[in-house]
Amino acid sequence: MAGLLKASSSLLLIVDVQERLAPHVHENARIIENCEWLMGVAEVVGVPVLATEHYPEGIGHTIRRLRDRLAADAVLRKDHFSCVSEPSCKTRIDESGRTQIVVAGMEAHVCVMQSAIELKEAGKQVFLVVDAVSSRTPEDAARAVERTRQHGVEIVTREMVLFEWAHRGATEQFRQLHRRFLKTPSPGGAEQQ
Repeated sequence: MAGLLKASSSLLLIVDVQERLAPHVHENARIIENCEWLMGVAEVVGVPVLATEHYPEGIGHTIRRLRDRLAADAVLRKDHFSCVSEPSCKTRIDESGRTQIVVAGMEAHVCVMQSAIELKEAGKQVFLVVDAVSSRTPEDAARAVERTRQHGVEIVTREMVLFEWAHRGATEQFRQLHRRFLKTPSPGGAEQQ
């Protein structure tokens, strides 16, 4: 069991949210929105973010709205499905010094699942953000989540990540997180506090 996430130990890994793949992924708009949401939370709490691109010559680059939030050297090219099997990706993850890897992206049953399982086998604590991963079919995504859980990967939601990274409620950081990421419209149209 990995226990709770800690911002100081975490790395957010966005897997293959790419231009030519994303339009074919089930609920792609929601997945992209949730990946961007996680990237925003990571920025507030000081968690580094890496993104991978699988064979970008064929699948395209990370979609612009995510790529624009990343440093140029935070986007890692890979040809292996698993980030761990790609030496340059594994090196960057290891060099971060982070032991907790929060994984989101596409496709759940291929690159996301293989990366999550191999990260776990490499000794990392791995957290799969279930509402920020998908595949072309819901069935493939569901089986991938089930299989990663069987391999000891923790299954979390984006809000679980936020609250665990924040750790405390009575701070300016949490107030900022709440204002930016947790306010929801009430039935009457006004925002809830």
